[in-house]
Amino acid sequence: MPPDRDGLAALLIALERSRRAAEAERDEARQRAARQAYQQELAQWSRQAQARSLLQAVHSRHQLRELMTWFWFNHFSVNQYKANLRALVGDYEERAIRAHALGRFRDLLGAAVRHPAMLRYLDNEQNAAGRLNENLARELLELHTLGVDGGYRQADVQELARVLTGVGVNFTDDTPRLRPGLQPLYRREGVFEFNPNRHDGGDKQLLGRRIRGRGLEELDEVLDLLAAHPATARFVCGKLVRYLVADPAPPALVAHAADVFLERDGEIAPVIEALIGSPAFQPSLGRLFKTPMHFVCSGLRLVAEAQPLRDPAPALGWLARLGQPLFSRPTPDGYPLSAPAWSSPGQMTARFDIARAMGATPVALALARPAGPATQAALARAGSVAERNFLLLASPAFMMR
Repeated sequence: MPPDRDGLAALLIALERSRRAAEAERDEARQRAARQAYQQELAQWSRQAQARSLLQAVHSRHQLRELMTWFWFNHFSVNQYKANLRALVGDYEERAIRAHALGRFRDLLGAAVRHPAMLRYLDNEQNAAGRLNENLARELLELHTLGVDGGYRQADVQELARVLTGVGVNFTDDTPRLRPGLQPLYRREGVFEFNPNRHDGGDKQLLGRRIRGRGLEELDEVLDLLAAHPATARFVCGKLVRYLVADPAPPALVAHAADVFLERDGEIAPVIEALIGSPAFQPSLGRLFKTPMHFVCSGLRLVAEAQPLRDPAPALGWLARLGQPLFSRPTPDGYPLSAPAWSSPGQMTARFDIARAMGATPVALALARPAGPATQAALARAGSVAERNFLLLASPAFMMR
């Protein structure tokens, strides 16, 4: 598990101290060694976070929670290779995403937006009154809540950026000197910081609502507004339908899920229950093409029934080879979920190689759903258990979920 909040803050402050010491080193050889040590420590935290994520995806009995943890991390995507995010990404997945993966969307949204990993990834630490940085504001509207067709305008992006001024991170032990009267507005939780010196304290006008300037409370009001917006319900539920039931998403099912979302105050579990209980769900089984993460984890779960996964390193390499390394999407839109993104000839060739490696176990594997006649005939002709496992894991039936 990642360290608790206080332990994580101490780690991050120590890492920042090491980074600054390395940059201040005047001897070239010592500077190079110090930089290398700093990078190695970040890499260590990244490996731990990736290993923990994959082991839970394979071995956890709470598989729905793990499916949704991957989905929501992809929805609120960050790239671990920016700045020091490799030391943050494990905590981000565990405490911002997994902890709320089946809870209320509003709680998940707030945890993701206020986490130092998101604030640093989308440059909100640079967002201050008089010199706005709109990155987080734009993605919060376009990717996280309303969607690109959600009815917001560029003026709303700018007003939301004003709301977000002063919301950032502090990787030192220092507390900023505050102007008189602003001390009560200052907030510090771990390395999260709201610095009212940097905040635009004026009123804002967002999506037709006046947001009274009063510090960090403005952000909570805006997140309440966005989480309860009908456009957010439609956008989020459309993605959930494509992920769990059908792509393209049936409009009637999206509308039904959005109604449940709004009626239940954004509770995620009732929306999933409505999708699983819909007439469209059972016929959809075995019709959605697996992303690389689904392909690798479902194969490892079959193998793990006889041979538990102890070293996740090969599987992490497989995900990288398939173009979906954990925590590493270069852009904030998350990995695509559609079949065309993952079914090219090169992708399939790589999957066949990985299927052969995964199937190299003396125990025969079996699918939960029976394979088609052609696959059954191929399995019957296999000359060994390993060959049979390979054919099973490379079969059309196994590529679908």
